[in-house]
Amino acid sequence: MPPIADHPLRYAMANELHARPFPAVGAPSRAAFLAIKPASNAAGRDRGADRTHLIDLLDRFGAQHPQPDATHYFGKIGRHHLKWESHTEFVTYTIFGEGVADQPFDAATFSIFPQDWLEAAPGVRVTSALIRIEVADGDDGIIEKARDWFVPESLAISRVIENDLVVAGDFRIDHAGHTRFAVFARPHVGNRRVGRVVQRLCEIETYKSMSMLGLSRARELGPRMAAFDEKLTGLLEDMRGSEGDPAKVLQSLLEVSAEIENTIAQTSFRFGATVAYEKIVNQRIEVLRETRFEGRQTFSEFMMRRFDPAMRTVNSTKERLNAMSDRALRAGDLLRTRVDVERSAQNQELLTSMDKRADLQLRLQRTVEGLSVVAISYYAVNLVLYVIAPISEPLGIGKVLMAALATPVVLLFVWLMINRIRKHME
Repeated sequence: MPPIADHPLRYAMANELHARPFPAVGAPSRAAFLAIKPASNAAGRDRGADRTHLIDLLDRFGAQHPQPDATHYFGKIGRHHLKWESHTEFVTYTIFGEGVADQPFDAATFSIFPQDWLEAAPGVRVTSALIRIEVADGDDGIIEKARDWFVPESLAISRVIENDLVVAGDFRIDHAGHTRFAVFARPHVGNRRVGRVVQRLCEIETYKSMSMLGLSRARELGPRMAAFDEKLTGLLEDMRGSEGDPAKVLQSLLEVSAEIENTIAQTSFRFGATVAYEKIVNQRIEVLRETRFEGRQTFSEFMMRRFDPAMRTVNSTKERLNAMSDRALRAGDLLRTRVDVERSAQNQELLTSMDKRADLQLRLQRTVEGLSVVAISYYAVNLVLYVIAPISEPLGIGKVLMAALATPVVLLFVWLMINRIRKHME
């Protein structure tokens, strides 16, 4: 029996589920994370430029190149390991190294990325982070280190993955331009589990930063939306009054509606992406399975206090834009109805005027018909007199008497003939 044919995309679809494996990270170790995106049109960027930039970094260390059209790469560069991922709007680089620096979160760790290579990046930095992974047999000393390394007001710290690890961070940018995270792993925790937690922290930071781009866009739209609202309110007030030309008001309303729809089109991708990124942030925090550490706020509580209100602002702006669009649409329908009613009234007046004009034309026509009967009869009587003149003289009938006798007969005949023609035409 011949083998069954596979779908052309079967292997590609199956391999996609395994395309981004978690790194294996031992403790103690450190990681430097970087996310880059173009300043505009990130979704439509030249992905070949991202690949070229990656290969430039690999060539500096003589590392192996990724497969063509790859969206993920993991390999060794010098004494470190590099994890590279390409996403819809951005690319991420994570470098893992063994051991920790004597000075916690030493900015020199980020020097693994060459300065000239960073300057040649095909985009701008969305976020960067330094992650310190230590071994902690117990809880002693963790809270003291967290107080020294992070801003107490913003500190989020929690036990994760059934108390196998403790993670901490404040989501602030330090003087070197990086966000800091600390991971304290129990001695028995495997490298894969540590790698998953580090990967989750990088994803939380990245998608949190990408989500906040939607907040920036929403704030920029504030004055513009206020202007839209003011224009709509003014037009609706004009609709209530009897003064003003409804057609002009409708034209103004259509202009405002076009501006609102254009704004929705320009912001739909960013707001839609923000919603998706927000869900990813919450999902990544959820899979950490946090429990409270010494009464401190967890990552989920930090996001509830700081991140969630920002996302609600974005959702509110999106809903407000859609509400204004619906409002303008309803107002346009009402105004068009009003214009149609007024035009119907105008058409009715025009039809009445046309009826009157037709009646006048009919009366004029009948008047002209009466005059036509007289005119035709005048010429017809002369013709009749010429025809009967030869027989009128032998009979001794004068011309005047003959004309008097012929005129009523001719008039009656012409009148009957014109009436018959008119009835036939009608």
